[in-house]
Amino acid sequence: MFKLIANIALAAAALLPLVGQAQEAPAIKLGYAKCAHCTPISLTPAHASASVVKLEAIPFNTGNDVLTALVSKSIDVAQVTYLHYATALDKGFDVVAISGQISGGSQMLIGNDLPVKENDWAGLKKLIAEYKAQGKPFRVAASRGNAQDIHMRGAFAKQGIDINKEVQFINIPNPSDHVQALRRGEVELIATTEPFATQISQVKAAKFFAYPYDQAAGKLTNLIVTRSDVIAAKPKAVEETVRSIVKVNELMAGNQPLFVDTIQKVTGLDKAIATGAVANLYPDYRMQRASAVAIAQMMRDLKYIGSDVSAAVEKNMDYRFLEAVTGKPKSALGY
Repeated sequence: MFKLIANIALAAAALLPLVGQAQEAPAIKLGYAKCAHCTPISLTPAHASASVVKLEAIPFNTGNDVLTALVSKSIDVAQVTYLHYATALDKGFDVVAISGQISGGSQMLIGNDLPVKENDWAGLKKLIAEYKAQGKPFRVAASRGNAQDIHMRGAFAKQGIDINKEVQFINIPNPSDHVQALRRGEVELIATTEPFATQISQVKAAKFFAYPYDQAAGKLTNLIVTRSDVIAAKPKAVEETVRSIVKVNELMAGNQPLFVDTIQKVTGLDKAIATGAVANLYPDYRMQRASAVAIAQMMRDLKYIGSDVSAAVEKNMDYRFLEAVTGKPKSALGY
């Protein structure tokens, strides 16, 4: 009898670690950039069920840093842009789009002393021609590879300005450095993201020129992506991550003070700047398939990517999680 009891006790002890493992939710590391429309991602852990996923939101300086972390498997899910998505597919990386997030957030600003008014493309083209005639470079800047860079390039192309021949492109990787580049007179025009665009205007480092939305990408900016191995290993955790993003998006759409407060906490910028930034942001968790293809085609036309990834852009947009979370068919989610 003693031997039987001992065997039962041993068997029960052996099962305990397995029970503990079964109860522990899988972990998801969600990376995001420190831009205004990215900051709501910081709230997602508080809106995810802890019994389904152990969600951690990790800030990075730029979207390029986030994408690098995803493909190197340092994180599981990434807030990037539609442009990063197309770039990753062009490079053969394993990325799967699972949700939209927030779009907009782009501005083009021009030096205070330059004789160009808001939306005066004719005046800008004339000024660029004058610089060229004088043998001076007209320097335009952005953070290469982010949405604002492509928004600017697309807008320039639509206006007949060749960014490779008529202007000199300056890459300033960290958007928080854009204001100082303008103050030091290192560039004539810059395309940047919120809240740094609003900061530039409010501290009078430059003046507003245009919203660069008149191109194939429109206002589309952020996209949530993961890898196929993460989906295979943690499908319910991925679904719960998407659910938290949708919840936070709905909060941002209906609670501007919370949106402002979130931007302040993540970026450290003041309330006036955060408030100005929110006016140029558009919460939208849908994945816009046709526009994503148009963006990829524009990127190829601009020689930003080397191949036609249109088919891959469509194939790698997985609507299952948004459908499960919202109860809507993919036809109502941007497909």
